[in-house]
Amino acid sequence: MAFSTLRGAPVPPRGRSVPALLCLLGAAALLVLPAAPGSAGTAPLTPGAAPPAPSPGEVDAVVEEYRRATGLPGAAVVITRGTEVVHARGYGTTPGGAAVTEHTPMAVASLSKSVTALAVLQLAEEGELDLDDPVREHLPEFTMADPRAERITVRQLLDQTSGMSDTEFASYSRGRDTLTLRESVADLRGARLAAEPGTRWEYHNPNFQVAARLVEVVGGRPFADHLEARVFSPLGMDDSTTVDTDLDLPSGARGHVSVLGRAFPADEPPGFGNGSGGVVSTGADMGAWLVAHTGGGLGPDGVRILSEEGVRALHTPSAASGSYALGWSLGETASGSRVVEHGGDLLTATAHQALLPDSGYGVAVMANTGSSWGGAHPLASALVELVDAGSAPGPPTGAGPVAVDAVLLAAGAAAVPLAWRGVRRSRDWALAREGGPRWAVAARLLPYAGPPLLLVVLHEVVGWLFRGRDVAWFQVPYLFTSFWSALAVVALACAAVVSARAVRLAALRRRTRGGRAAGAGRGEGEAASDG
Repeated sequence: MAFSTLRGAPVPPRGRSVPALLCLLGAAALLVLPAAPGSAGTAPLTPGAAPPAPSPGEVDAVVEEYRRATGLPGAAVVITRGTEVVHARGYGTTPGGAAVTEHTPMAVASLSKSVTALAVLQLAEEGELDLDDPVREHLPEFTMADPRAERITVRQLLDQTSGMSDTEFASYSRGRDTLTLRESVADLRGARLAAEPGTRWEYHNPNFQVAARLVEVVGGRPFADHLEARVFSPLGMDDSTTVDTDLDLPSGARGHVSVLGRAFPADEPPGFGNGSGGVVSTGADMGAWLVAHTGGGLGPDGVRILSEEGVRALHTPSAASGSYALGWSLGETASGSRVVEHGGDLLTATAHQALLPDSGYGVAVMANTGSSWGGAHPLASALVELVDAGSAPGPPTGAGPVAVDAVLLAAGAAAVPLAWRGVRRSRDWALAREGGPRWAVAARLLPYAGPPLLLVVLHEVVGWLFRGRDVAWFQVPYLFTSFWSALAVVALACAAVVSARAVRLAALRRRTRGGRAAGAGRGEGEAASDG
């Protein structure tokens, strides 16, 4: 993301007042609002021999340099190779000020999808279901307002080719109205499909919420209990669990938003995420999870949770899903090695996991910030390069988001005195346009409607930029805190100026009409007297 292009942005010309700031904010929006993410391609390359495992000091140096450069408040990092955990450590602090350790619970967000997929594969290996069975065969409560939904298979849920889509069902905007997996499935009853099942890949969180409910029904116990008994406990992941909503997150797993390079503690906004994003884990536990995948289904203690064939199935895409497998995505590292990975994003936390099949390495990072600049994904990429190529790229350099935040917040601050000036001069403005046509007055005020209108529909704009993903209005201040704050101030400033001018103009026109009426009355009286 190129932030430097904001430097040297033109100063709003005098006489344009508050609306000119909209142009500056609009230019900043093109830089702040990220482009919609695409799917990584599959490249079955065969790299050379992997370098020796990095030393703890090398890993610490990469993480601490990254934290200094980005302001990342806290992170947990784990690196594995084969059946060995070579590094597991916490860095920084939680929102409450406690030190992050390898045993600090942290949200893993959409990494949860790989856990859900594994639980489904376990049931498949036990003969309880088949991946190509229709979901309704095992979960009759799964109904939609589209007859094609009866053909959705279990596999299509896990590789996100079910045809369900954010464009047809608002998966985020529901807030806290949904509190259980049963309710999550029931919410879909009025939704339609965006595509024929099995024909198109589209990322949609409810796919994995339905899959988690399927595990509950077929497995005969709550999803959290199933994961505890069949996944977490066998792998020794004693500090891991899964939760339904943001209200269930442990206090230590809460995160931050970032403004001007500083992290501020923040609660995760309302949302349901079990099955698709509800797992809470630790660095130490994620080490066991990575080992189970690089070890063909065997955990660190030799306990098998899935067959080698099942693990390969988890990491294998379908023809329709492209590079997306079952809760994992295929791609390649910057050095050209194969990677099986998945990222996770809450609005106050991020996470990333990566497996390098050719060298046997695994990397997982959990960060307690929702910032894309200082979150888990770039740090995980740097650590993947460290284990894959023997050296990590340097930390991000330059002012970056700090400069963008400063420009945006300065634009918002500048709107306050400009609005005050506009309000104070509203009487002069009204006098100058008292006798003018209404269309001309409306044309002069119309530019002031831009910022308030953009503020109201900004979540729709963000959703459009993300290729139709559902974005709730309350998520935008978390995603783009400085931009939203500046736009809100400019919108209020515009509303104040328009209100003051409209009130002044209406008062002048009322007095003018009253004066004319009084003059007409006096004229009639004088005429009668003369008669």
